[in-house]
Amino acid sequence: MEKRPNNFCVILAGGKGKRLWPSSRVEKPKQFLDFFGTGRTQFQTTYDRFVKFIPKENIYVCTCKEYLSMAQEQLPELPQKNFLVEPINRNTAPSVAWAGRRIRREHGADANIVVTPSDQLVLNEEMFRRNIIDGLQFVSTHDILLTLGVIPTRPEPGYGYIQLGEPTELTDVYRVQSFTEKPERDFARIFMESGEFYWNTGIYLANVRHLREVFLSLFPELNHRLDDIRDDESLESELAFVDKYYPSYPNMSLDYGVLERSENVYVMKCDFGWADLGTWHGIYECMQKGQEDNVIIDSEALLDNCSNNIIKLPKGKVGVFNGLDGFIVADEGNVLMICKKGDSSSLVKKYANEVGIKYGEDYI
Repeated sequence: MEKRPNNFCVILAGGKGKRLWPSSRVEKPKQFLDFFGTGRTQFQTTYDRFVKFIPKENIYVCTCKEYLSMAQEQLPELPQKNFLVEPINRNTAPSVAWAGRRIRREHGADANIVVTPSDQLVLNEEMFRRNIIDGLQFVSTHDILLTLGVIPTRPEPGYGYIQLGEPTELTDVYRVQSFTEKPERDFARIFMESGEFYWNTGIYLANVRHLREVFLSLFPELNHRLDDIRDDESLESELAFVDKYYPSYPNMSLDYGVLERSENVYVMKCDFGWADLGTWHGIYECMQKGQEDNVIIDSEALLDNCSNNIIKLPKGKVGVFNGLDGFIVADEGNVLMICKKGDSSSLVKKYANEVGIKYGEDYI
């Protein structure tokens, strides 16, 4: 399979993973866990997916200093310079701006980039590959930001929703009419039933020239921009610049910063079997159900009169459950959590924060 030398991938792997607490912990978040017992972590699986059609040396990882050693240990084949380590967590927009600057400086203005989270499920990898390759080809000749959208299968309030606008000359690519992040369930149901809205996968594509313009417009107030780094400066000078000025950058996600504040954004309609593996509810929805619609993840459990639950236990522990309906049961280390499944992503994050405040950081 031909791997085009001007195509690059940026894997975002710096998140704390609190929506999947207590299995995902600050010390070792979800992307670095072999959560499903497959022998590969979500981070490694994301790399495996892209390295099939993007050169290994063209894959970059954005993470934070706390997770650098884990990231390098799990992907030892990547050069050390391909790990961009934030001196302080500033969410995804500043880290992608830095990655775009690094790739443009090292590889020139003809580079095209796909930015991806590190915790997603893709069932049809061949369709995924074709969508990414088509998208990279499209952004190479169009100064736009392109995101991948998938058809909603349920009124999920934990995702972002993209409304389709005018079509383009490329089949299944449309201008983004509007974007709504994490709506209430009633609005999510309206969006889904309208047929005009797609889930935002959080996968973005752009050429580095346009990506530069996007971030210059997003951060007009910065006195010291990444663009101030000269093309002839050494890697050591770049890292010193980032270490000094990165903490002054805004804490901004790509979803909020780009989709809500940029006008030249497009979406490609995709159907490659996608799910966000960052929440208990999302994992439950995408997993194959067992008897009485229970999902047991790499665990030993005996269930009696139980239905619609998701259960994750430590190795070596057997769980016995009776009469549970619609619960998350997650046991990891010094924390056991049992709560209703429902729209739980924000609730789980709230519990993690409250436990950290009351009992200390060792519990989150």
